[in-house]
Amino acid sequence: MRRISADAVLIAGPTASGKSAAALALAERIGGAIINADSMQVYAEPRILTARPPDGDIRRVPHLLYGHVSVRESYSAGRYQSDAARALEKVGAMGRVPIFAGGTGMYFGVLTEGIADIPAVPANVRAHAEARRKDIGVDAFHAELALRDPESAARLRASDTQRVLRAYEVFDATGRPLAHWQKEMGRPLLAGLRLARFVIAPPREELYARIDARFDCMIDNGALDEVSSLTDLDPALPAAKILGLRELLAVSSGALSLGEAKVAAKQATRNYAKRQLTWFRNRMADWCWIDSAESAAAFFAESRVSCIE
Repeated sequence: MRRISADAVLIAGPTASGKSAAALALAERIGGAIINADSMQVYAEPRILTARPPDGDIRRVPHLLYGHVSVRESYSAGRYQSDAARALEKVGAMGRVPIFAGGTGMYFGVLTEGIADIPAVPANVRAHAEARRKDIGVDAFHAELALRDPESAARLRASDTQRVLRAYEVFDATGRPLAHWQKEMGRPLLAGLRLARFVIAPPREELYARIDARFDCMIDNGALDEVSSLTDLDPALPAAKILGLRELLAVSSGALSLGEAKVAAKQATRNYAKRQLTWFRNRMADWCWIDSAESAAAFFAESRVSCIE
């Protein structure tokens, strides 16, 4: 039996790679608790479409930071840092091993690299920036950002409304460009801990087949009904980027047939998985890579946590 001597375990992987099942197998083996590291699984309303762990899994081991935020909130990496710190304390109080599982590279960056310590933006400043964006439109709003913070504007498309808004409001609140704050990284949440770090990366054909099968299953389980309550969701909110949401909303409005939506959503999800893998290869090359969901489940089922930082 392999022994994994670590204070915390990190399991990353692209969407539909099987990381949740692998984390569950490991948690049961070593007495762990799973902490979400996926930016879309934090949202409460779209449980099916975000592939949140089912109730049966949650009864088997503790799961934290799943479905604790409304889609109508503007959730950020900074807020994730605070939530993850509290979750880490809770897991410690349980006497369990924290297992962070998800596919959001930025969240793993919060855990292992730290993030910029940007002052909180007052609510009235946020409201003013949002009203300005709606009043003049995304292109003019981006042009205004370029006058204040040329560096941020140069690397952001006008259509990337959430990040443009963030850069705009940070400058309004602090008088300093977002890039300035981002150069001052804070202490990583898991600094000083022994970490076992894994990336589950199935071969492309296998991963794409898993993506397609999972989306079909989501439809069968009621994803189309689930999105009916999200028709008025502000497209500038982070939750508007939930995979498959835009396509299923188009079905609800009559703009797409269900068949057309399924094809488009599956392709968008495959494209997203490709971007995730690019991030992991660039930023997590020194993590332990496992080449299939089945291999990961078997590895963790046999393990007690090698690949120590």
